[in-house]
Amino acid sequence: MNDLFNAPSPEQISQVISHSIAPSFSLGAVAGFVSVLFTRLTNILGRIRDLNSLPERDHPKSRLRVDLPRLERRARLVNRAMLYAVMSGVAATMLVIFSFASAYLGRQHVFGAGMLFTLALLLLAAALVTLACEVAMALNDYDHHHAVDTRG
Repeated sequence: MNDLFNAPSPEQISQVISHSIAPSFSLGAVAGFVSVLFTRLTNILGRIRDLNSLPERDHPKSRLRVDLPRLERRARLVNRAMLYAVMSGVAATMLVIFSFASAYLGRQHVFGAGMLFTLALLLLAAALVTLACEVAMALNDYDHHHAVDTRG
């Protein structure tokens, strides 16, 4: 309990701030990445809505509905990438909080901070790999040969 009343030294706080720069930049990158993922997901869902509004048969554009399962898989991949990216942001945020709490309690934060930063980067890598899978699925022959406006 005595540790709660001992203020960290300016050197400790300075060290924690300098160690928090990388996770803070990571948080900014994750925020931008989530925005990109959200835009992709919105576009995919819009395409799904457009295709679902087409009649199932006896319409010249009904054949486009064949793309629905692929679009749904893409939406699930983007959604999973968003989850990984958000979890990465949470890990980076916890890292900064942990570092300051450790300094306040007069404890070393290097091992815990290293573990949290590694976790944040692994989650970000998982998000990037998942996005790469979605991009590969998005850029197939179907999109290049059957891109027809379904709105009119």
